Amino acid sequence: MYGQGSCAGDNNNDGIVDGIDLATVLGAWGSCPGVVTSVIPGHGSNLGGTQITINGTNLSGTTAVKIGGVNCTSLQVLSPTVVKAVTPAGIIGDAPISIVSSNATSLASTLFTYVLQSITSVSPNNGIYSGVTAITITGTFLSGATIVKVGGVPATNVVAVDSNTVTAVTPAGSVGAASVEVTGAKGTATATNAFLYIAIVVPTWATLLEAVPDPAVVTDANLRAAIVASGFAWRVRDNAANIEMLLVPGGTFMMGCSPGDAECGSDESPAHQVTLTNAFYMGKTEVTQAQWLAKMGSNPSAFDGQPNNPVEQVSWDTIQSFNSATGLRLPTEAEWEYACRAGTTTARYGVLEDIAWYYQNWTNFGTQPVATKLPNALGLYDTLGNVLEWCQDWYAPYSAGSVTNPTGPTTGTDRLLRGGLWFFSSDYCRASGRISNTPDSFSIVFGFRAVRAP
Repeated sequence: MYGQGSCAGDNNNDGIVDGIDLATVLGAWGSCPGVVTSVIPGHGSNLGGTQITINGTNLSGTTAVKIGGVNCTSLQVLSPTVVKAVTPAGIIGDAPISIVSSNATSLASTLFTYVLQSITSVSPNNGIYSGVTAITITGTFLSGATIVKVGGVPATNVVAVDSNTVTAVTPAGSVGAASVEVTGAKGTATATNAFLYIAIVVPTWATLLEAVPDPAVVTDANLRAAIVASGFAWRVRDNAANIEMLLVPGGTFMMGCSPGDAECGSDESPAHQVTLTNAFYMGKTEVTQAQWLAKMGSNPSAFDGQPNNPVEQVSWDTIQSFNSATGLRLPTEAEWEYACRAGTTTARYGVLEDIAWYYQNWTNFGTQPVATKLPNALGLYDTLGNVLEWCQDWYAPYSAGSVTNPTGPTTGTDRLLRGGLWFFSSDYCRASGRISNTPDSFSIVFGFRAVRAP
């Protein structure tokens, strides 16, 4: 190299500066070979079209960039240290990166990886066969997607959110599994049998609001699967009472004192296994003053004039008139606790301050508007706090044995109330807490939640 001999210009180190040394310099005349320090991104679609940024030194003389020996397109020499280009199509796997200048070609120390465009998930992965399910498709190299097909039929409202996400609304289809295709700038990616069309039954007494559970509301994947497996619509409105209702799927749980709960009363034990074989609909909220007034013509509530607050000062006996007028019923004690827990095994399904109105946190004296705290994993609001909720059962101590579809004793003196209340302390706001009173009793803390069979 120049200047490395015994004197300046002696390039071949023979002690003489002559034509041989000049020929060496002239032979290397031009840009120095480029040196690549990084390539971003280091991977892209096998169909090409990925813009890459090459960082390094001596890049100002770059005349071409090659990947796997094939020229890139849209070459931009931005500075001696930055070059941009768009990748050609290639074979899945690693490929060498070459920087070409007028008198030299150099290889980058890193490789470029060609990856197949793909779909990794479809969420939700099921929906009613009549269509209109909003789905989110995630994968790789989905940018520029313009067409989504489900079962070979074009979806609507296709939006390419970014290179990894596409949203769409499903078309109508046939009951069963269907493949999902995404077509865009990088070709077509297919996920075989990635979406399941299901038949959903809407009860004759209801109006459909939402066929399948929203994952943002029903956060437990097992609960979502159980709701779908029931075959009934997830969210409906009861036509007679104008009450929004959510499906609670059947299942098995431990009823009674939660493990480690030091606040349990003696009548919350022994904890015992309960199986509910049938799905049922339950009011999304406690029955409100507005809903009661619309059906009964008068409002018994002490805190009246608050249409979105739960109706109170209702006895078990007076509720029967409301239920007769609407076709609704009270939940059994087992149904109530199962729905309240929503798959959890702890005393509360969340942080108490976030989920319940109770003595320490109400903003003004009295009941509070429904659905202003966080719901449980089934989407039910205020199952803890606000007002106590009447259940159908007569009060009785628990037995240790496993039971199926329990309805309590056939006779008794007191009926059950569940869920805690705005007027008392936090220890009442627990999934297993039990309170009883005579069925003709009413109070500013007594309300209810309606249920109905599909």
